Amino acid sequence: MHLIAPSILSADFANLQTACEMLNKSEADWFHIDVMDGVFVPNISFGMPVIKAIRKHSTKIFDVHLMIVEPDKYIAAFKTAGADVLTVHYEACTHLHRTIQAIKAEGMKAGVSLNPHTNVNVLEDIIVDLDLVLIMSVNPGFGGQSFIENTYHKIEQLKKLIHLKNSKALIEIDGGVTLANAKKLIDTGANVLVAGSYVFNSENPIETIKNLKNI
Repeated sequence: MHLIAPSILSADFANLQTACEMLNKSEADWFHIDVMDGVFVPNISFGMPVIKAIRKHSTKIFDVHLMIVEPDKYIAAFKTAGADVLTVHYEACTHLHRTIQAIKAEGMKAGVSLNPHTNVNVLEDIIVDLDLVLIMSVNPGFGGQSFIENTYHKIEQLKKLIHLKNSKALIEIDGGVTLANAKKLIDTGANVLVAGSYVFNSENPIETIKNLKNI
């Protein structure tokens, strides 16, 4: 059964409590929380205080995606803020193995995200240590972008690598996910679908989440 992780980045920031309560009632499995620093990506989102605030109103897994430089500095702080799964970018980590071990030492699940131009083979030596691989199916930094079709090929490659290395890593897709491509993504091998603007801009977000969950 695949998981649905609506992205809080697309919620109404003036009514985050309402958004949290809606997600609690919905069939969403995780809260996907994008943290951007304006350096690694050309946008700034929110940090620890906002995550701590919404944690109080949430009953579900916090899937925190760090689009920041030097993520090692903040691993413990994100654990304190309420992260259950912490994903860092391959492109932002000079010592990726050390970063992954630090995340696990804090008691969180560890994920690695790949930008659209990054080949999945870069994870060959670390895939067994990962709980999650997040494939960006748009360029990171902004919501509402169009889905990159090469993502299906990357999922296939990643699935082969996971089987080859006997890894238990889940495959998560972030960017441009809609009902139009969700079934193909799952059929190709995706386990977790992140949906932001598609959920929060819909007329009935709870129904939209249900439709994505029940493909």
